[in-house]
Amino acid sequence: MAADTSGERESAIGNGLEEKGCEEAGRGNSEASLHGGRESSAMERLNEMIRTVPNFPKPGIHFKDITPLLRDSDTFKESIILLANEYRGKDINLIVATEARGFIIGSALALELGVGFVPLRKPSKLPYKTLKHEFKLGHCNDTLEIHTDAVRAGEKVLIFDDVLATGGTAEAVGHIIKKLGGEVAGYAFLVEIEKLKGRDKLKDYDVFSLLKC
Repeated sequence: MAADTSGERESAIGNGLEEKGCEEAGRGNSEASLHGGRESSAMERLNEMIRTVPNFPKPGIHFKDITPLLRDSDTFKESIILLANEYRGKDINLIVATEARGFIIGSALALELGVGFVPLRKPSKLPYKTLKHEFKLGHCNDTLEIHTDAVRAGEKVLIFDDVLATGGTAEAVGHIIKKLGGEVAGYAFLVEIEKLKGRDKLKDYDVFSLLKC
């Protein structure tokens, strides 16, 4: 359970990413600092819990590991509350997240916001009728599936993932939501790797990241 879900992130994080911690983020300079010292201290704690593992899962990749953050109940809870604070009172019906780390924080975030949660999975993992979406990630192809009744027409969906890297997976999820008739209310991420410019693929949408590396 670390901040890397597919070949997208393996190739992306391998592009010379420096081994350093993350910074409090948001949409702009420092929105996620929220209301002052207490929240900033929480951000510092979260930052300290993002561990960089060099040369994993292969040489040249600096892997952003979120398992220390999840293991500590205080920082896990703080991450959920800080993410939820960005969306309280906003018109959101569902949170959709991809396996596997997206499920952990995405489902907790849905519970905190009082909305439903929908999983997106790799092929042949969901038991009911599915919509399949194939897309390119760098030089590779990938596929995600969702139950055909998971998103109803007109529902407003917040898409969550643990890391925003190149943005390819996030962009694909947006296409899936629209195929089912839903509306993409925005994108939320725990960590954003800025130098990979994943936001560029999501420029037509509201994007929030709690931490930036």
